[in-house]
Amino acid sequence: METTEKLPLLILTGPTAVGKTNLSIQLAKAVNGEIISADSMQVYRRMDIGTAKIKKEEMCGVPHHLIDICEPQEEYHVVRFATDARRLIREITGRGHVPVLVGGTGFYIQAVLYDIDFTETAEDTAYREELSAYAAQYGAEALHARLAEADPASAEAIHANNVKRVIRALEFYRQTGTPISAHNEEQRTKQTAYNSAYFVLTEERSVLYQRIEKRIDKMIEEGLVEEVRSLMAEGCTAGMVSMQGLGYKEILSYLNGECTLSEAASVLKRDTRHFAKRQLTWFKRERDVLWFDKGAYADEKAILAAMLSEAKNREIL
Repeated sequence: METTEKLPLLILTGPTAVGKTNLSIQLAKAVNGEIISADSMQVYRRMDIGTAKIKKEEMCGVPHHLIDICEPQEEYHVVRFATDARRLIREITGRGHVPVLVGGTGFYIQAVLYDIDFTETAEDTAYREELSAYAAQYGAEALHARLAEADPASAEAIHANNVKRVIRALEFYRQTGTPISAHNEEQRTKQTAYNSAYFVLTEERSVLYQRIEKRIDKMIEEGLVEEVRSLMAEGCTAGMVSMQGLGYKEILSYLNGECTLSEAASVLKRDTRHFAKRQLTWFKRERDVLWFDKGAYADEKAILAAMLSEAKNREIL
């Protein structure tokens, strides 16, 4: 940090489909805040339905940042996010407003909150190409099995479909002899870089899964297939980071004739449930988290009041 005094930061996160968006608007309005999106997919333009991206009219005048800042053909990653978010926190605070970090990408949130060091090891292009070729020939699961052998903790945290992160973890292990999971754990012990309140919104598991299924049905009704078809028409392929997101890779499989739409929807629902479970596991490992179970409150107003009370107790407001 540039000064000894920590800047204020509110964080609102939780599993996919839990209801973060509406609550985040109410929270930001209550604290004269601006929202910084911590969603690794909403950075991409024209990827609206599959990312459940907030619409302009839903923002209620609250400024939103890091949404629609990249083309789908670009690669956006945690290093770029951390740089962008830290700059925005300084700018928002400088305007006399409160930065509110909102989204479900836990790794992005951790990177900002603990000022994680992402010093890159030298890029080993040949090894990356070798691993990419291996994944193309034998499949993502086979590549993931290699990671499970070298770094079981990382394999547990990284889904097999996230080939890019699997390759990065294998590359880190090859270059340093140290599992990237151990490096991440070391970084996790750092003190928070901000005067923060880290809110995690949760829902009873069966209710959350029902919300996920309804959301996906609605996405398909609203034109998810057409959205993915349009992205394909502009040259987006399964190998791109943007197209590896939930909702996009499954519909790509359907459009490529690998399955029916019903099968694609079923896989998407299953994988989204698994993703929500992994998100909760991630947040349970984090320090200083404040849990807000929706079932324990009468309504959203009560949740908001409890969050504001906690922020005032921490002298953030």
